[in-house]
Amino acid sequence: MAKSNELSPLARNLKRLRKRHGLSQDRLSKLADVSHNTIIKIEAGAIQSPTVETAQKIAMALGVTLDELTRVTSDPTARVKEP
Repeated sequence: MAKSNELSPLARNLKRLRKRHGLSQDRLSKLADVSHNTIIKIEAGAIQSPTVETAQKIAMALGVTLDELTRVTSDPTARVKEP
């Protein structure tokens, strides 16, 4: 498992967006039609490059673009646009 400061932008953004929407990992997995384990592993850094299909499903469930989900930012507190 990756350390917090070593997490990918995807992992950091996913967790931040999921929490902003008040979703549990389990609920997001159901909305995105991906396994609960996949969400857990992406947020933990165990999956750093999910398939494009998986990333698109997650982005759609969160109401953001794939670019917003994977965006690299130098400011860890930067807010991703709300849908």
